[in-house]
Amino acid sequence: MAIERTLSIIKPDATRRNLTGKINAKFEEAGLRIVAQKRIHLTKDQAGKFYEVHKERPFYDELCSFMASEPVVAQVLEGERAIAKNREVMGATNPANAADGTIRKEFALSVGENSVHGSDAPETAAQEISFFFAGLEIVG
Repeated sequence: MAIERTLSIIKPDATRRNLTGKINAKFEEAGLRIVAQKRIHLTKDQAGKFYEVHKERPFYDELCSFMASEPVVAQVLEGERAIAKNREVMGATNPANAADGTIRKEFALSVGENSVHGSDAPETAAQEISFFFAGLEIVG
C-alpha cells in the first residue's frame, strides 16, 4: 500500500476542552503519524478561504465563525491509506451516526461542533495541507 498524507484539524470545540492529546492518541493508535502540527487561531476571513468550497451552502457563515472562535490544531497525518484511515477514526459527521470508539462519537458536541476535520481525497488533501503548511514544515 502507498503511504499517503492527509490534513487533520482539531476544531475549536475540542481545543477549548483540552482534547488535543486524546484525539491525537486515537490517530496514533490507528497507525497514523503526525508529521506536522501547529496551533493557530484563524480569522473568519482565513476560515472562509479554507472552506470556500462550501461558500454557497447555508451553513458556510456559521462554520467560518465557529472555526475562528477559538484556536485550532492543524496537522498532517501520514500512513498507509491515511485519508481513509483518518476518516474512519473521525467517524460520521453527525456524532449520533458515528461508530463507537470514533472521535466524533466520543468527543463531538453536535453536527456543527464535531471536533475534527479531515481531507476527503488525495487532491483535497494536497490543497488543504498546502493551505496550512510549507514543505519544510512537514517532517516525515
